[in-house]
Amino acid sequence: MQRDLVERARRGDREAFALIADASITRLYNIAQLMLADADLAKDAVQETLIVTWRDLRALRDPERFDSWQHRILVRIVYRLARNERHHVQPVRLAGTDPGSTPDVAADVEDRDAVDRGFRHLRPEYRAVLVLHHYLGLSDDEAAEVLGVPVGTVKSRLHRATAAMRAELDADTRMSDGLAARTVR
Repeated sequence: MQRDLVERARRGDREAFALIADASITRLYNIAQLMLADADLAKDAVQETLIVTWRDLRALRDPERFDSWQHRILVRIVYRLARNERHHVQPVRLAGTDPGSTPDVAADVEDRDAVDRGFRHLRPEYRAVLVLHHYLGLSDDEAAEVLGVPVGTVKSRLHRATAAMRAELDADTRMSDGLAARTVR
């Protein structure tokens, strides 16, 4: 079905493209939101991705690779937006968190906030590889295709991203422990 829609859209069928866009918009937004940590920038990235997808669809050689091709477009746009907005990052509102509930829920929220802060400090390339690998569940080969880089680069970015994330979480923990110690005195 997807291949048929892509073929029709490549020939200029706007209704086929609308169906493709409807089917992919939520997935694209979730990816962009995770990578950018900013709802407005994520919406901009998705909108621009759909425009570029429509504009360049005829250049797609293999309709079977549409999803990877579209993800690659999104990632490039996200990189550009992240570079332009590097110092203007808003915190992500995590769904389903209620900081005032119980101590266990509060600890979960604190952990999620720490992960979110650490994630926002990562370079866009590292955020991209973490999202593609852990959120979308892409293999290294698939992530390499989406990012347009060799598989070895994906593996090294994943390794570096994981190490950077650990370092950010460790630093966050040390800072929290230091603030807690000063508060107790």
